[in-house]
Amino acid sequence: MTVACLLAGVYLYLFADPGDARHLLDTYGLGALFLILVLEGAMLLYFAPSEALVPAGVTLLADGPADHAGVAAVIAVAVVGATVGQFALFTVAKRAGREYLLAQSWFRISESRLERFDAWFARWGPLAVPVSNALLFTRGMLTVPAGLAEMDDRTFVVLSALGTLLFQTWLAAVALYLGGELSLV
Repeated sequence: MTVACLLAGVYLYLFADPGDARHLLDTYGLGALFLILVLEGAMLLYFAPSEALVPAGVTLLADGPADHAGVAAVIAVAVVGATVGQFALFTVAKRAGREYLLAQSWFRISESRLERFDAWFARWGPLAVPVSNALLFTRGMLTVPAGLAEMDDRTFVVLSALGTLLFQTWLAAVALYLGGELSLV
C-alpha cells in the first residue's frame, strides 16, 4: 500500500492535471482525496489546490447537502490529509533547514517570499499558522517558518489542523450553497 501511494504521488507530482484529480476522486473517493491533500499540504502539488478539491469532493462524494455524514467525511479527510502533508514539510524545514529547502526544485518559494513569511511568523508567532491556513492564497505558507523556528510539533499540528478545518469547512459550505456547481477547473 505504501509503495502504491508513493507511486501515485510521484505520478501526480510529475504528470497530473486537474482532470486527473477529478478522475481519482470519482474512482477512488476519500482515499484519493486524502493522498492528493497530503501532497498538496506538503506543497508538492500545485495543479489541484484545496480550493478546487474540497468542492469537487463534496460534489462527487457526498449525496447532496442532506448527506451530513458524507460532507463531514470529506472535510475530515481533507483536514487530516492536509495536516499530514504540512507536518511532513514542517519536519523537513525543522530538520534540514532553510538552505536545503531553497536548493530543492520542488520547493517553489523564492528566498525573498520565504523571508516575507518568516517576518510574518516573527511578528505574529504561532497564531500565524492557523490564520494563514484559514485564508486563500496563504494556506500553508507559514509551515516552513514554523519549522525553521523550531515550533513544538504538537502545537504545530493542532494549530495547522485548526486553520485547515476552518478553511475546508467554508469551502464545503460554499460548494453546498452553490448547489454543487463548483468543480475542478
